[in-house]
Amino acid sequence: MPSKDKVLIANGQGFWGDSILGPVRLVEEGPLDYLTLDYLAEVTMSIMQKLRARKPDMGYATDFVQLIDRILPTLVERDIRVIANAGGVNPHACKDAILKVVKKHGLEGVKIAVVEGDDILDDLDDLCAKGEEFLNMDTGEPLSSVRDRVTSANVYLGAFPIAEALETGARIVITGRGTDPGLVLGPLIHEFGWGREDLDLLAAGTVAGHIVECGAQCTGGNYTDWQRVPDLARIGYPIIEASPDGSFVVTKHEGTGGLVDPSTVVHQLAYEMGDPANYITPDVCADFTSFKLESVGENRVRISGTRGAPATDTYKVSLSYHDGWKAVGQLTVSGPDALAKARACSEIVWERLRLDGFEYPQEQRLVEYIGANTCHAGIPVPGADDPAEVILRLGAKGPNKEQVGRFGMELVPLVTSGPPGVTGFAGGRPKATEIIGFWPALVSKDLIPTRVEVFSTED
Repeated sequence: MPSKDKVLIANGQGFWGDSILGPVRLVEEGPLDYLTLDYLAEVTMSIMQKLRARKPDMGYATDFVQLIDRILPTLVERDIRVIANAGGVNPHACKDAILKVVKKHGLEGVKIAVVEGDDILDDLDDLCAKGEEFLNMDTGEPLSSVRDRVTSANVYLGAFPIAEALETGARIVITGRGTDPGLVLGPLIHEFGWGREDLDLLAAGTVAGHIVECGAQCTGGNYTDWQRVPDLARIGYPIIEASPDGSFVVTKHEGTGGLVDPSTVVHQLAYEMGDPANYITPDVCADFTSFKLESVGENRVRISGTRGAPATDTYKVSLSYHDGWKAVGQLTVSGPDALAKARACSEIVWERLRLDGFEYPQEQRLVEYIGANTCHAGIPVPGADDPAEVILRLGAKGPNKEQVGRFGMELVPLVTSGPPGVTGFAGGRPKATEIIGFWPALVSKDLIPTRVEVFSTED
């Protein structure tokens, strides 16, 4: 039988770089059992891999360490447990940094669990030898076409390893790559004793995790009808009030800004959605068309009746690879005739490069006129044809670092050798930086072992 009839799980980070005030206020402004923190995205993993390549003790979300330093005494005092995918591609380095924070605060008995198994970069060749093709899910291409350029490979693990970590009594659980909803589903499995066969319950926990995975995006942030959202400066981050039967309420702490109603929740439910009747995770395939959604009070939305189907026999894998070089820079061009001058500047840059023997095909060029309807191209916007000022954003990409770097030398000269009104050169001369390509694939679950290790300052 479940030990509790209600569990409060909040998510305080929607991405690496989200406001630190979100989780700080969540632990300080009201009751809570679990705090989840979602730092990872596909591009984040590749960035972390690059950081680790430069410095072996990096490759994780350093913001997480600063956050724990700030809230650890409160976590212990209020008995709040934390689950975070802040480990990135180096969860043990993240764990070591957190242990230093624990020592700094002089706290005893704080256990930290690390979930491992998602990083398969060193196992790729062995897995390929066992028959795994890692075909690109978008193009069908074999991994062999980019194998020598692969920089990271991480499996989206499910929620059961997180539940296993919580069974150890860990105060803080650190993971690498996993599914975003799994951060919430893990503690529900732990608290309510849900098993792998409890498909409807697992689906309900998956829906709950999906709703809060982007932080305040379900409590009024990034919301179309934003004018009716009160006090965005103090927006409350979301809380799941979960029950053992799989029903749950989406809410936030009393007295905080933001808004929770059926519309704000539905906005997030539709986020990054493929087939809503078959939302695939490592734990279950959830039917997002099955549940009932209703308002049950001010800033309280209840979801019940979620249905689930068996999980697939594969994990999704996020691979990244070196895909060439790019350089991007920008200038501010002021009026009159700002747009015409910005267009002339673009043409001048490409022509000067051609005169020096550097050709850039159209597919290797980026040309944007920000302030002249770049974001809504093709949709008439008043004043877009004659703006008072335009930001000219130019970029080049290609397989040759030297050629891409040469492009960056031609923006600054426009200040004195182009049309009048060219000012505001920002960011210095653009330099060639690496392009990281994304390669989604599948791998057989039975080839990917997971493990949990527990640490404390006494170890």
